[in-house]
Amino acid sequence: MRIHNRKTYVRVCEICGKDFRDRGKLKNHMQVHTGEKPYTCKVCGKYFSMPITLTNHMRIHTGEKPHACKICGKYFAQPSTLKSHIKTHNGEKPFACEICRKDFAWSGNLKTHMRTHTGEKPHVCKVCGKDFARISDLKVHMRTHTGEKPHACEICGEGFASLGNLISHKQIHTRTKSNSCEVCGKSFVWSRSLKYHMRTHTGEKLLACEICGKNFTRRANLKRHILTHTRVKFHACEICGRNFARRDTLKSHMRIHTEKKTSCF
Repeated sequence: MRIHNRKTYVRVCEICGKDFRDRGKLKNHMQVHTGEKPYTCKVCGKYFSMPITLTNHMRIHTGEKPHACKICGKYFAQPSTLKSHIKTHNGEKPFACEICRKDFAWSGNLKTHMRTHTGEKPHVCKVCGKDFARISDLKVHMRTHTGEKPHACEICGEGFASLGNLISHKQIHTRTKSNSCEVCGKSFVWSRSLKYHMRTHTGEKLLACEICGKNFTRRANLKRHILTHTRVKFHACEICGRNFARRDTLKSHMRIHTEKKTSCF
């Protein structure tokens, strides 16, 4: 449908009513309704309905980031990502949680936050079945199966699956113990270590096994304990193929192979 304007024709989509001043743009827009995706990425084979969407997608492969923040100079691949980033500078948080009234700069963050109230965990690991509220947490978790450690320490070269673990690790090199216990005065590098330590004074055990009810002060100890019920063995020996439920048990097992090698010389 064309609507005659004083200066030009306005072309209107008959399905949704959106108007366009260019016939080609209307044609591309119609593919949103028809589901047609004639534009293909030559790198990964993914299909797109509009050329601009393909152009934006290609930046994933090329690493191109043409959109720069005028405040801090950070670059982004998409203009929408830049627009969201600018909110971190002006403090704008237009999305509020109706339950706890916490404010967020992005609607996506609010949506993820709501899962803390609903308990929804839509992102499921295809390997072990563990579910997560955030897809970013699932991606980090998958590295426990693949062994991928993309975050490397610049000082010693040790790799880590998550950026948070790398940041915590770097404090080993600085040895700054800024977290002190107010009860006994003992100092710790990490705040979480102080948190766990405080439970030795309070006797608090917040983490309970859902199977047998046994309580633990540390999440890592609870995770190791649960393996005694599930018998799941994720840690495999690369030499003989034997599987183990715990990483430290695998580490001890590896000494059998290393001792055999040294005894041959």
